[in-house]
Amino acid sequence: MDSMYIALIIIWAFLFIYSIAGSIDFGAGFWAMYYQNRTDTESSSIANRYLSPSWEVTNVFLVLLVVAFVGFFPGGASSLGTLMIVPFCLVLILLTIRSAFMVYSHSVKKYSRLFTIFSGTTGLLIPALLITILPAAIGGYIMDDGVNQYILVDRLFSSSTFYTHIGFGLATELFLSSLLLSDYAREANSMETYHTYRRNAMTLGPITLAFAVAAIFTLIPHAPWMFENITENWRLVLLGLSFLAFIIGYSALWWPAKTKRKVGQPRYAVIFIIIQFGLASFAYSSAQLPYLLYPDVTVQEAFTNETMFRLLLFGYAGGMAVLIPVFIWFWRLFMKDKRYLLK
Repeated sequence: MDSMYIALIIIWAFLFIYSIAGSIDFGAGFWAMYYQNRTDTESSSIANRYLSPSWEVTNVFLVLLVVAFVGFFPGGASSLGTLMIVPFCLVLILLTIRSAFMVYSHSVKKYSRLFTIFSGTTGLLIPALLITILPAAIGGYIMDDGVNQYILVDRLFSSSTFYTHIGFGLATELFLSSLLLSDYAREANSMETYHTYRRNAMTLGPITLAFAVAAIFTLIPHAPWMFENITENWRLVLLGLSFLAFIIGYSALWWPAKTKRKVGQPRYAVIFIIIQFGLASFAYSSAQLPYLLYPDVTVQEAFTNETMFRLLLFGYAGGMAVLIPVFIWFWRLFMKDKRYLLK
């Protein structure tokens, strides 16, 4: 396989992992805020219990993603970083403040309510800011006058694909976080909380699917070249398999369990929905090729030299050999340790 495509697969893997983990993380922050004044459910405390150890792991993949993109595609990183400096800076500021509250809210209890509000608010703002990069990068909203590059903000903000992408991003994070938290609540034997998040997932599943379809079809007037790529036969097969995985995962919320009180199989729902997003995101991401920023920056132009590629590849291979077993151990401990789940 060509070096450039190996680099693209590595970046896609980091992006996919961060998008799933980040969606669940930010969504959990929103649900903790949404339910914090409810005394009839443990939904807020369950969400906060999930957030406590998981946000640090999520940020690891954000760092890996940024470093990989800058290392493998320095030409694209410089253009993207310059054009998107405002949303990037806002995201970094919000992440910094959110992380500070994560650390100090547990030692200074009087700030715990403020932390929950800020975590929930940033749980909506950060994904919305991040996903605006997609329509800006593919819709031809970048102007190059030969000296500088500019984003045509007025055209971007007036495009339908801009808002369908934001809607899809927000619906996705709430849907994925509801699924994971329903599984997490059942592991913690908090059945009322389980049914609360299960109902949320049942509502948000079709909404997420509707936004996904809308995001694809709104490409027709704004990025017709990408819509043509998506409708190629092999990508349509991936999207069809993605839809099948969604149906299986969504239906798992009604699968019979050992007792009537535990109706639904959230663990299988989480697995199949993640498979669904993996298939769909690979089809979508590959349809963007050969551009990193349409129409001026291609992956060929932005790719690094072979020497740097090999050094980065060896570095990531060694790092993953250490990190992957640690992440697996962390996840098993996090989801199975009854001393933490039932506290």
